[in-house]
Amino acid sequence: MGINKDQVEGRAKEAAGKVQEVAGKAVGNKTQQAKGMANKVAGAAQATYGDSKEQLKESAKEISKDVHHKGG
Repeated sequence: MGINKDQVEGRAKEAAGKVQEVAGKAVGNKTQQAKGMANKVAGAAQATYGDSKEQLKESAKEISKDVHHKGG
């Protein structure tokens, strides 16, 4: 299975958001903590979207291979 841009960017945003969240918590900055949490969730959503795109692409390849193999 391949890797697409959304998977990479999403996981990077998720990690950066986690760091921002922890840093905000460490210094008692609720705004930074909330922004970090939001970025973490947004990154996770983007990564999940990228994962879904890859799964659909792989499924389409399998279907295409089955159709061509069966002479359809």
